[in-house]
Amino acid sequence: MSSVPPTGLRLAIEHRTRYDYSAPVTLAQHLAHLKPLHDAHQQRLSWALAVEPRPAERHEADDVRGNAACWFTIGQAHRELDVVATSEVDVQPRFATLERRGGQPWNEVAELLHYSARAPYNAAVAYTLPTTFVPRLRELADYARASLPPGRGVAEAALELMERVHEDFTYESESTHIDTPLAQAFAQRRGVCQDFAHLMAGMLRAHGVPVRYVSGYLLTHGPAGDETMLGADATHAWVQVYAPGTPGLPDDGWLDLDPTNRLVPGAGHVRLAVGRDFGDVTPLRGVIRGGGQHRLSVGVRTRVLEGTAARDAA
Repeated sequence: MSSVPPTGLRLAIEHRTRYDYSAPVTLAQHLAHLKPLHDAHQQRLSWALAVEPRPAERHEADDVRGNAACWFTIGQAHRELDVVATSEVDVQPRFATLERRGGQPWNEVAELLHYSARAPYNAAVAYTLPTTFVPRLRELADYARASLPPGRGVAEAALELMERVHEDFTYESESTHIDTPLAQAFAQRRGVCQDFAHLMAGMLRAHGVPVRYVSGYLLTHGPAGDETMLGADATHAWVQVYAPGTPGLPDDGWLDLDPTNRLVPGAGHVRLAVGRDFGDVTPLRGVIRGGGQHRLSVGVRTRVLEGTAARDAA
């Protein structure tokens, strides 16, 4: 497992999405999750969203999970849509003092969070339940069981499971699509970062452990600067596992894990949004009237800025 870098990074990100339509779109309504999260470990210094054609209406607010969301409506006819999000972010590693062992056993966490009518509300329960993209599958539960002996801490179990997934599954661009069933990705033992995140979520949720899906960005090169990171040239996906009481974790108890690259994210991972699965945090989605066939192109550029954070990292 790669270690996190000991210092922070200041990153600049440009995320461009373009749709080309074969016929005019006469009305479009879109929802974007393209604004990085802002908290003690990830400081959003600037952010801008340019949309062409210019929206007739635009509204920004936090969604129910605390993610920054932007809704916009385009009322003029158009054959092209360009959406460009630019941001600068200071990222500090959150898990530099993480200890693999310790914390609550996974089976105790699962028992405490088991859904029960009239039980006190705990938001983490929502991340134990099946969803459209992460259904309850027996094969996922069976695969995870070897990493989950009773009494093992959540973090230790999840780290071992991440390492197994990385070893047994192959990252391959275009080997799956957004509508590829998770059972198929599991059976063919290959997929993209979205599949790796959904697989991890399904494996742990099948045993009652809460897992959140994370959408974000990733530097092209890893902590050592020489290895090429998988999934770096588009939005990336990884998971957060609820591991309360684990030494070295933030107070909220969520541990980020990147099974695609077999590491605990450090300063090279920028969090955009968290949800139950891809459907909750799709970077850009919407409904249109007209348009015919369309061609989609997406490009992401993430680079380290010169400055104090960059010099410290160097």
